[in-house]
Amino acid sequence: MQFFFLCPGERLENGIQNVHVLEDDEALLLGAREQFEEAKQTLRKPGERWMIRGPCDYVPNINVDIIEKRRAIPLDQNEGIYVRDIKTGQVRAVKAESYMLKEYEELWEKIVPSVVEELLVKDVSRDVKEKPRSTVQRDKTRVITYRTPHNSAVQIYDYKAKKSRVVYGPDLVMLGPDEQFTIQSLSGDVPKRPHAIKSLCLLLGPDFMTDVVVVETSDHARLSLKLSYNWHFEYDPHDDLKSASIFSVPDFVGDACKAIASRVRGIVAAHSFDNFHKGSAQIIREAVFGVDKEGKPLNRFIFSANNLVITNIDIQSVEPVDSRTRDALQKSVQLAIEITTKSQEAEARHEAERREQQARGRLERQKIQDEAEAEKSRRSLLELQAASAAVESTGQATAEAKARAQAADIEGKAAVKQSELGAEAESIKNLAALEQKKATQLAALSHQQALDDLEITKAKDLAEIEAEKFKSIVEAIGAETLASIAQAGPEMQAKLLTGLGLKSFLLTDSSSPLNIFNQ
Repeated sequence: MQFFFLCPGERLENGIQNVHVLEDDEALLLGAREQFEEAKQTLRKPGERWMIRGPCDYVPNINVDIIEKRRAIPLDQNEGIYVRDIKTGQVRAVKAESYMLKEYEELWEKIVPSVVEELLVKDVSRDVKEKPRSTVQRDKTRVITYRTPHNSAVQIYDYKAKKSRVVYGPDLVMLGPDEQFTIQSLSGDVPKRPHAIKSLCLLLGPDFMTDVVVVETSDHARLSLKLSYNWHFEYDPHDDLKSASIFSVPDFVGDACKAIASRVRGIVAAHSFDNFHKGSAQIIREAVFGVDKEGKPLNRFIFSANNLVITNIDIQSVEPVDSRTRDALQKSVQLAIEITTKSQEAEARHEAERREQQARGRLERQKIQDEAEAEKSRRSLLELQAASAAVESTGQATAEAKARAQAADIEGKAAVKQSELGAEAESIKNLAALEQKKATQLAALSHQQALDDLEITKAKDLAEIEAEKFKSIVEAIGAETLASIAQAGPEMQAKLLTGLGLKSFLLTDSSSPLNIFNQ
């Protein structure tokens, strides 16, 4: 910050000025009034333009004019602006980016015909429903966009490249700087009136159009026909020639209606009023579609110039133009209605009488059939009564015989049953005795086995006691004592023999004999 005082004769040229604070999406467009040297040894010449981009603080030099302050223009994917280079004059469209104009660039306004302007305003007003149509204004620096409706096409011509392109809906059209719409000026109303419909897009169908055609028969009866045609275009989005051909006829509605009306007038002029009134649909279809080799009417009429196909014709009304013809036609129609009514009444009366006779015949036949059925029922009743009497007379004897036979049968069955029960009782008695004897023998065998087991156990216990007793005695005497006892006898005998004076001898006993034969 700097403080100073104005000297005598000095004044501030533009007063106290503010420092320009720029954001990151802002810039200042500057112009040099005089030649001067800027910071970083940059020489600026008079009339030179340059930009200072943010973010920064900028204090302008006294030799610099601030032309304008610019801000980056954010653009969506479907948005764009027209930018013109003031040096070369070239105009280009910038789309789908955030764009900051350069020092030698400016926004360019695209001018379109007033008809296109009105149609674009109508298209925008349909999207902006909350605003009246009159208040909708188009920004001319923005790229012109148009939403192509479904099943329609828009032709765009580039005057610089001298080429046209066709966009099929649904799609978004974005015009380049040198492109313009091909305006569709079509006939409308009933009967058809030229240039009644203005549109940027061409509907491809299927759709219908209605026209009124005045014809004159061979007997000079003038009639007004109200006809409706079903139509559609045959096209190929991938074929540029076929796509361009559908726009080759400026007013396809008027041309098609005129061509069909010409055919209808020509064929009607060759028929009388009565013939045409009876077969109007067949005559008109043959006139428009033509006939095949077998004489049957076809179902397609193609305009080769723009591939327009007429698929059906509907005759909505046929009215005489002349009042006398109309009165005669009304009288003939009334007479035909009366004749038809009387014939229908007579036919209905005849049909009612025929149905009445048929009903009477069915009633008589049903009556005879009912009487025959009644006789059959009466005969069946008599047969049943006779059979009942016969059954009643023979029933008692049959019942007594059956009762006696059943009694004898019961007695025989009782005797057999009694014999069977006696044999069964005897068998049960024998089986019980056998089981008792078997149980007694099994008990005795078990008792004897138990006694044997006790004797064996007793012998084992006594043997163990004796062995224990002998073991206790041996342990009480001792091993040395037993050895001394065993040796006492032989030693005493040896001493005795020694005392007898025997030098060589053998002493043995019967318990340990000596085998001298094998020595």
